[in-house]
Amino acid sequence: MSTAFDAGNGKITVPDIVSRKSSSRASSSGNSQSNSEKRKIVCLTAYDYPTARLVDDAGVDVVLVGDSLGMVVLGYENTLPLTMEEMLHHTRAVRRGVRKALLVADMPYGSFHGDKSEAVRNAVRFAKEAGAEAVKIEGGERRMDLIAQLVEAEIPVMGHIGLTPQSMHAFGGFRVQGKSVEAAEQLLRDARAVEAAGAFSVVVESVPRELAARITSELRIPTIGIGAGPECDGQILVLHDMIGLSVGHTPKFARRYASVGEAIHSAVGAYADDVREGRFPADEESYHLSSEVRERLLAVRRS
Repeated sequence: MSTAFDAGNGKITVPDIVSRKSSSRASSSGNSQSNSEKRKIVCLTAYDYPTARLVDDAGVDVVLVGDSLGMVVLGYENTLPLTMEEMLHHTRAVRRGVRKALLVADMPYGSFHGDKSEAVRNAVRFAKEAGAEAVKIEGGERRMDLIAQLVEAEIPVMGHIGLTPQSMHAFGGFRVQGKSVEAAEQLLRDARAVEAAGAFSVVVESVPRELAARITSELRIPTIGIGAGPECDGQILVLHDMIGLSVGHTPKFARRYASVGEAIHSAVGAYADDVREGRFPADEESYHLSSEVRERLLAVRRS
């Protein structure tokens, strides 16, 4: 398992991601910077080797093996049934395809909700067995102690506040968070808590744009938005939503950049028609015997 930690090959690290925030703050205070330092953080999910290679080669900064894997790849109704072993399996596959982006793995539901020492052991497995360079944990104030413990164990942590899918039953479904004064104040406390605990960045999901902008302006660590407006320091989408491979409802914030699902459906339909009508395989797609072997076989048949 190679993680290619060569500073000269463009490998993106946790300090690189953190520096994007300090760079944007320096820029706003009038200090001069290069364009590369001012760039927003580009994040996408990936769940297997071929898409991980494509996403990495395209130049994203962070590849997240999200627990959305359970829904978009494994067909679960939500993220809750996803297991540690399933997440480790897919993270290992993605690791083999990623060379430059920072690789972050979601800790699945139940892997960090009980004993903190067990949660640390599970996080260590992502780093040791699957090659993840950081883990993502859902929750704000109530995760402070755990985030601090993981950071103490030298495991970088990406926080996640707002709509946290693992809390869907408590929220009553997938709903925008922080719409009331009280809820907005709680999200601000959550964001500050995640930062204070030592997380290097925080995902802000399904939050009103104005609230996400305030969170971004107050924190010293980068914010990664998903359905949280353009003021965040970076953005993330589920790859399958972005390329039209998702089944069922697609969130409002998920802009579609391609229709891969339609292309696959059309290609498979054309293939099925060609097979049924005898058009595939054609002669040029078939292997042939040499003339000598053909003649010898013909002679054996005649005898």
